[in-house]
Amino acid sequence: MAKMNFGGVEENVVTREEYPLAKALETLKDETIAVIGYGVQGPGQSLNLRDNGFNVIVGQRKDSKSWDKAVEDGWVPGETLFDIEEACQKATIIEYLLSDAGQISVWPTVKKHLTAGKALYFSHGFGITYKERTGIVPPADVDVILVAPKGSGTSLRRMFLQGRGLNSSYAIFQDATGKAWDRVIALGIGVGSGYLFETTFKREVYSDLTGERGTLMGAIQGIFAAQYEVLRQNGHTPSEAFNETVEELSQSLMPLIAENGMDWMYANCSTTAQRGALDWWKKFRDATMPVFEELYSEVACGNEAQRSIDTNSQPDYRQKLEEELREMRETEMWQAGAVVRKLRPENN
Repeated sequence: MAKMNFGGVEENVVTREEYPLAKALETLKDETIAVIGYGVQGPGQSLNLRDNGFNVIVGQRKDSKSWDKAVEDGWVPGETLFDIEEACQKATIIEYLLSDAGQISVWPTVKKHLTAGKALYFSHGFGITYKERTGIVPPADVDVILVAPKGSGTSLRRMFLQGRGLNSSYAIFQDATGKAWDRVIALGIGVGSGYLFETTFKREVYSDLTGERGTLMGAIQGIFAAQYEVLRQNGHTPSEAFNETVEELSQSLMPLIAENGMDWMYANCSTTAQRGALDWWKKFRDATMPVFEELYSEVACGNEAQRSIDTNSQPDYRQKLEEELREMRETEMWQAGAVVRKLRPENN
């Protein structure tokens, strides 16, 4: 584990050079890893573990679309694919990758198979951090660990197949065996992390919920919608408004930011763009700061967690979700986006 300086702040970081795959395989050579859930993170993590040579099985509800997807991905019923209870029974490490609502409902089944010395692994700090609301309280004689890839399971798998790694955070909530650190780092390397940075369950879930509702998803959609509408109200065509709002950002500028940072991207834009961006960015910061402060406060006090639990546990959740997504999909902005994407050179 190395100390890395991030803008003057030192953090603990583990790289694949420090903890190579061969060491991870040796660490977990006697372990059976059961990936419970085959939705968002389950496929990417389990397939990467399998391809890296770990002893991994999948636990999923039978007669579900996710079960069928697992079979399509090469998991064999009765050999590497089991119902959730049987997978938990066979495992020494249980990767608990169901949705937050799913974790609450299945917890009694999982808990009874958490015998002494096993490890319970999460990729989100939600269930443990809000344990008073979720009821997820692990036994004292098991390791409780976390690896949280900073992206979707789809991205994790795609980057793995490209020979790249997706950065992940790691945390230890409970070290019952004295092996928790090696277990969590080996698993982080196994699932395809580029490097691992240290956090806590609480910090992970606070930052994750804030980010999802903020710049990663909620805020960016809100800013897109506001700029697009202002352009349309002032006579710009849907194509022009979408290109200036979304397409140029996602296809041209974001790759530059990812490559070398915002200042480098500014330096490689026109002087007019530089001047305007430098003049206006602090106004946007000051305008949105109160919203982010309110958002973080709602996350920290548990209100956002409770809203998620209450909403996602409803029997008609999927139906209502699809209606909300359909409403977004059918807005003029994203209808224009569908046309623009088809016109990209790689699609012609």
